[in-house]
Amino acid sequence: MKALVFNGPGQRTWTDVPDPGIIEPGDAIIQVDTVTICGTDLHILGGDVPAVQPGRILGHEAVGTVVAVGPAVTTVQPGDRVLASCITACGRCRYCREQAYGQCRGGGGWILGHLIDGVQAQYARLPFADLSTYKLPDTVSDESAVLLADILPTSYEVGVLNGTVRPGDTVVVVGAGPIGLAAILTARLLSPSHIVAVDKAESRLQAAKQLGADVLIRADEDPLEMVNAITDGLGADVVMEAVGTPGTFETCTRLVRPGGHVANIGVHGKPATLHLEDLWIRNVTISTGLVDTYSTSSLLKMVATGQLDTGQIITHRFPLDDIMAAYDVFANPAETGALKVVLNRS
Repeated sequence: MKALVFNGPGQRTWTDVPDPGIIEPGDAIIQVDTVTICGTDLHILGGDVPAVQPGRILGHEAVGTVVAVGPAVTTVQPGDRVLASCITACGRCRYCREQAYGQCRGGGGWILGHLIDGVQAQYARLPFADLSTYKLPDTVSDESAVLLADILPTSYEVGVLNGTVRPGDTVVVVGAGPIGLAAILTARLLSPSHIVAVDKAESRLQAAKQLGADVLIRADEDPLEMVNAITDGLGADVVMEAVGTPGTFETCTRLVRPGGHVANIGVHGKPATLHLEDLWIRNVTISTGLVDTYSTSSLLKMVATGQLDTGQIITHRFPLDDIMAAYDVFANPAETGALKVVLNRS
């Protein structure tokens, strides 16, 4: 089969590799029908995730058709159309029993495209298939479903829920890329009074507006002055970092009000300064997190009933065989206007 293989920082190839097979009794093999590229994949290619070794097949977001299952699998069978979650859960360890699946110690967690081969391929192996896949209703398209593999639950859990967004809050999202836009989309579920989007690209700010942001701020303007203007000088109740750079994190800590919450969603490859000399006296809470995907079932129901329109975030579509070109487009959003790119089996 063909797969997108990481060959070291800055190096990737679409090449022939062996087909995956059943290794453990709980495995399933899927034919990958729809897949997408994550900002984390770009961090891997940038050398920010050293646990990913050369030779690894990348990707952790896919919809596929089950073609084979191990003898212990009971909830899916060949022919089923499923969502492959970015997080794999053993279901038995302490963390899984607490729904903290991202911290699974039984062989799961974020392993696809990280510690084992991922789903940017024609076929993929999914461990612990009973707990790590979701059968899809006919009313949910592959494209709508694939965004539930990672960015929707990540933004909702790590940003909106960990950030404790409440009705009437002023919410600021720094970074209007795919993760930031998903945070805006899901923050609306909690009825904040204002959703503020901060980004340097006008096209992304306009996308944020379409998804529910009512205040748009260019990063080269003065976000602090503008946030203070709409909060009577108090600052935002919740600020979400959705970029993963030292500068954007420090911006978030300046925009939050005393007693407010900074929810870091972005993947950081470099240290960021934590100004405790300013923050300690302001009662600021800072949370970080890897998604657990405990919200995936609820989000899937909302997509199925039309409460969430995930397709608005997709800007580019490619055949799976054009994944090298898709990476080029996704990695250069300033030139291409790309938000989320989706690849479909030809």
